[in-house]
Parts: sequence; C-alpha cells; structure tokens
Amino acid sequence: MLVFATANIAVFATPKTGSTALYMALRKHARIVLAGQPRFKHMTVRKYERHFEPFLEGAYGLKPERVAAMREPLEYLRSWYKYRQRPELTRASQSTENVSFEEFALAAIASDPPAYAAVGPQLEFLSNATGEVGIHHLFSHEDGLMTAFISERLGKDVRTKPHNVSPIVPTDLSAEADQRIRTALAADYAIWDRIRAAGGYLPTGYGT
Repeated sequence: MLVFATANIAVFATPKTGSTALYMALRKHARIVLAGQPRFKHMTVRKYERHFEPFLEGAYGLKPERVAAMREPLEYLRSWYKYRQRPELTRASQSTENVSFEEFALAAIASDPPAYAAVGPQLEFLSNATGEVGIHHLFSHEDGLMTAFISERLGKDVRTKPHNVSPIVPTDLSAEADQRIRTALAADYAIWDRIRAAGGYLPTGYGT
C-alpha cells in the first residue's frame, strides 16, 4: 500500500494486478509505504478500515480516497497459478508445479481450498466488513488507466516496468469447469462487468 498525502489518495495493492511494478515506480513519491511482507503490502480494505484508516486520521489528519485495480476473475486465477509454478517458490505446499490449471481453479473455489489454491476472490480483498466494495476509484488492470489517474493526481508522469513476470504455462479449462468457476465467482464478475462497462474506470461513489 502507498499513501500520498498531498494527492490525498491511498493506493491498495490488489494481488496479481501489477502492484509490484506500481510500487517500484511510485515508492519515492509516497508519504507512507507499506511493503515487504504480504500482510503489509497487500492490506485488505477490511483491515484498513479497522486499523489503518483511524491511525492515519488520528495521527496525521488524513482520510485519503482509496484507489485499486481489479483483474478479470479467471485471469486473476491464471496469474496466481503461473506465479506458483515458479521453481524458486519457497513454500512447497503452495507450489502448483504438479497441478493442472483446471485442478487449481476448481480447488480455488472450494469451501476449504488446499494451500496451493488458497488465494481468495478479489472481492474478499476489496470489500469492507459489511460486504460493500470499499474503494472510491476502481480500475480494471487490463485497461491500464490507474497509472494515468495516479499520475494526474500526483502531477507527475508515472511509468511502470514489468516485474515478477510469471512463466508461460498451459491454462486451459474444460467448458464445464469454466462455467463452474464463473458461477462461483459471480460476485467478482458483477463488479468486473461494471468496471468494463464504465470504460475501465469506475468511480464507485463509496461513502456518499
């Protein structure tokens, strides 16, 4: 997570949406940088509202607008699967080396997924305690509009470079599995469709 005091925005690092590339490009401009361990870098909206937002407001008088990206839900799972194919993965229990993408994706939507597929839906990251999407400015990762928005708010030209590029591996799905996964991720697809219908940038009206 990156907090910009003058621009009054907090940029959430939704997993698998190019957050490392954005961090590398923006860290020198941010007033507050949370990085390193996933629990800091990938702070959820729920944890932010419960712990970090009260701290920002109480200590610094900040209540920034929240900015985040979302990825097409099946592509989000594909990105996780590829990332966990890497041979240097330190936790063997999270490796997908000997698992097909279909096995991984079906395991990811199970009620109790194994460690290698415990990635969670994106709305679990983006929603507050009441289940509402707690982001003011929500972007589709694929349209690449979030960087331009942040550049405008900062008054600086932000350019990102690829980081954490995953290996190219097969990620085919049977028609039956594809439908099962889309049905299970219907809530993610509903907000994703709203973002795309809005042209890749959705001002949600959160909190109004």
